[in-house]
Amino acid sequence: MQGVQPGTYEHFKGKRYEVLGVARHSETLEQLVVYRALYDSEEFGKKALWVRPLTMFVESVEHEGKRVPRFTLIDKT
Repeated sequence: MQGVQPGTYEHFKGKRYEVLGVARHSETLEQLVVYRALYDSEEFGKKALWVRPLTMFVESVEHEGKRVPRFTLIDKT
């Protein structure tokens, strides 16, 4: 899965997610990370499912003047 394995990840803004796996878009074959929120949201519901392009999931972002990983693995499944 190119550096992404199932487990619990923390987003750089602090919320936690469970990565279920990596899927492929049926038309473009782009790799997408499938993950579930480990919290409930009024806007998106209980433990909402999300997908994000693999390249975006593993990239670093600027946060408070520093480059940090967008998601960090904190517990392997």
